[in-house]
Amino acid sequence: MSKVIVFGSLNMDLSIESDHMPNLGETIIGRGFITNPGGKGANQAVAAAKMGAAVCMLGAVGADAFGDQMIAGLAEHGVTCEYITRSESCPTGVAIITRVCGDNFITIDAGANASTRIDAVRRALDEVAEPGDVFLAQLECDYETTWAALAEACKRGLYVAINPAPAHEIPEAVLPCLDLVVVNEGECEMMTGIYPADATSARAAADKLKESGVGCVAITLGARGSMVFCSNETIESVPPKTRAIDTTCAGDTYIGAMVAGYARGLSLADSVALATKASAMATTKVGAQQSIPTLAEVE
Repeated sequence: MSKVIVFGSLNMDLSIESDHMPNLGETIIGRGFITNPGGKGANQAVAAAKMGAAVCMLGAVGADAFGDQMIAGLAEHGVTCEYITRSESCPTGVAIITRVCGDNFITIDAGANASTRIDAVRRALDEVAEPGDVFLAQLECDYETTWAALAEACKRGLYVAINPAPAHEIPEAVLPCLDLVVVNEGECEMMTGIYPADATSARAAADKLKESGVGCVAITLGARGSMVFCSNETIESVPPKTRAIDTTCAGDTYIGAMVAGYARGLSLADSVALATKASAMATTKVGAQQSIPTLAEVE
């Protein structure tokens, strides 16, 4: 079985529920405050580990209590944390999350996430990476480091995947390095200029990315499920009906499960099915990593 190597963010989520978003200058009463380990990179690493993959996390936290909690939480889920560095000059990243009617609004302070440089990624890959392993990144770390890391992983024969979130353009030179791009509706529109309102527009957006050199494109569509375009294979997946409480980690769960399926040698169809069910289940609990189901629960 291949490994999943995740280079990405580690944030402590500070989450509160309210009936509506406050207006400028307004103070409102909330409820259900929680702190929960999160960050797109760490969430996707935990999801992959919970779906049965061997996972190694690359990234950085501060030399603070949040950093201690982040590493302890990842280790508890079986993620290798040896290559997470501790910054003395930057605090652990933080995400402020307001939950409204089952959806969420998020503001992030990157903190130590922006401190990792490509030399640290290369050193880690020298020690842990083997051809055929998965390398997964997002865009909550330093952009230049991320672009260089994706190219480095491609050069080493890894299966390179990215979730370009928060939405940001990817340099044209990097696109041919990508075996898998996973985007939601907004990220899809930002990257291609096409909003995936239906199957036709989703295919047009995917074709545009594939023409740029991307191998496989997965477009997540919220409650509508997802569409995956890979070579000559197209898979449309509709999630089971659930009572959504908090969508904070649904997308990260989908991505982590997708790459875990690849690393475990599952077919594309089975990987998508696993990701679809896991992400739907993640919406039924509050929080980020604590909401991700285990493989046994999904099965």
